[in-house]
Amino acid sequence: MDIDLSPKMPKKSYGGAGGSYHAWCPNELPMLRQGNIGAGKLLLEKGGLALPRYSDSAKVAYVLQGNGVAGIVLPEKEEKVLAIKTGDTIALPFGVITWWYNKEDTELQVLFLGDTKTAHKPGSFTDFFLTGSNGIFTGFSMEFVCRAWDVDESTAKSLVSSQTGNGIIKVDSGVKMPEPNKDHRSGMALNCLEAPLDVDIKGGGRVVVLNTKNLPLVGEVGLGADLVRLDGNAMCSPGFSCDSALQVTYIVRGSGRAQVVGVDGKRVLETTVKAGMLFIVPRFFVVSKISDNEGLEWFSIISTPNPIFTHMAGRTSAWKALSPEVLQASFNVSADVEKTFRSKRMNICYGRGELILGVGVLIRNALVGDGVMGALKSLEEDYHIIDANFLQFCASRGIFSELSGG
Repeated sequence: MDIDLSPKMPKKSYGGAGGSYHAWCPNELPMLRQGNIGAGKLLLEKGGLALPRYSDSAKVAYVLQGNGVAGIVLPEKEEKVLAIKTGDTIALPFGVITWWYNKEDTELQVLFLGDTKTAHKPGSFTDFFLTGSNGIFTGFSMEFVCRAWDVDESTAKSLVSSQTGNGIIKVDSGVKMPEPNKDHRSGMALNCLEAPLDVDIKGGGRVVVLNTKNLPLVGEVGLGADLVRLDGNAMCSPGFSCDSALQVTYIVRGSGRAQVVGVDGKRVLETTVKAGMLFIVPRFFVVSKISDNEGLEWFSIISTPNPIFTHMAGRTSAWKALSPEVLQASFNVSADVEKTFRSKRMNICYGRGELILGVGVLIRNALVGDGVMGALKSLEEDYHIIDANFLQFCASRGIFSELSGG
């Protein structure tokens, strides 16, 4: 696949005093168009209101920062008014009408990722606004508006033309907005920072997976999602989606390195990732990430509501399932080397650590006991962890300098 997979930042599409909307362009991130994926980010200042709209695409919304209010009208249903906060995920099926409001001092940031197979432009969301200078009723004649709303012409003109804002406005401080109903959150939103963890590795990281079990609406959206939080210098082991799903990843905070390997073992991406970037892993390609010192957090959607992954390291990796004889012949190595390789796939995991392997765990374990040198040598006997990369990592942090010499 000869296509640019490098991560990209979004560009501003529109905005004003109340905030702005930013989107990723398929011309700059070609996998958006090829994978029929859209991505955008809403930023609302205090008093900012994202006017009611519906979209040509089903989406998953993730609250990156702040607290606010969301209004959601599912087809042929009553409006639900939700209090939203950092970490909330909301599934937005096709045809839903939404509005978003921020009444707090902190900027409200909401990420939107979705499927654009029904969209007017593959790889881009198109929103249809109910009000504002580009609202849908600005295109109808007064006769049609009057008859549709059963009002006189004066009232119709006022309704259509009074709001001069475009997409996002700033609400006057004296205007009272709807109060959230706590009962409306049930089945509509899930907070990934408070939900039960699917993976929790001490010194490695934590994972929450969204699927039809914990957020049934994702079934209507047709997308799954997850939030991964790696500790400093931890690794998300190489893996791929074995049900032909795309992985669309937004870096929430922190930084790190990512590698993607595709057809014929070719490394198609090796890059540094940081907060605000988006990148997409093609179907069946293998991806792995390593966080920097401060850790790495990302939110991803997968183009199926109940994704299935195969991992190339860890307790549930494909290596563990394969016969020793097949591995030995495939790698063209001795039985002893195959046995060492197999023991690593069995032993170097922690808890349900098929997803995350923590370098930090090894470092902390090495600092306990009879001293750094003895502990590291003991770890080396059990796990053979000391290679050139490990030496470089430790030396860069002043942990030791003489281990390589015995």
